[in-house]
Amino acid sequence: MCGSDCRRSAMSPQRLLVLALLLYIAWRLIRNLIREKIVDEAEKHHNKEARSDPVEDVLVEDPVCHTLVPKHQALRLRQDGKTYYFCSDECCDKFTENSGGN
Repeated sequence: MCGSDCRRSAMSPQRLLVLALLLYIAWRLIRNLIREKIVDEAEKHHNKEARSDPVEDVLVEDPVCHTLVPKHQALRLRQDGKTYYFCSDECCDKFTENSGGN
């Protein structure tokens, strides 16, 4: 009844398998491209944020032992209009003893 047209429209199992394999490969490629784009965008966003943040802390030198200490962690002593930064109470005490307790 159908003639030769019916036989041509039916897919052989080999053709169906090849088509399924090609679709699977295409799906994997597209998925990986989308993931790479998402990761690239996230990295760009992260790097942009990292570059735009100002430096929040600096190192200061203890005048007694010459240790570098983050400014926010250092002990401060204001003397004669100048601020001195120390790594510990011991260094601060030594400084005040040597400077005459001004």
